Amino acid sequence: MPRRGLMFKACRKCHFLVDFDSPVCPNCGSKDFSDDWRGLVIILDLSSETAKILEKVKPGKYAIEVY
Repeated sequence: MPRRGLMFKACRKCHFLVDFDSPVCPNCGSKDFSDDWRGLVIILDLSSETAKILEKVKPGKYAIEVY
């Protein structure tokens, strides 16, 4: 069940945000998820400073912190 109306769960390995019904992370293949996460960044341009600092190599939605 999503907490506080959130529609996503976060991969504990790569922080990629996926729908609650997704059994596998499409970014890294992990099956370890958490619905306890905080902060959101959306990476559109992989050459951006944000993507480089966060070391993201795939566009998408990422959680900043995953518990």
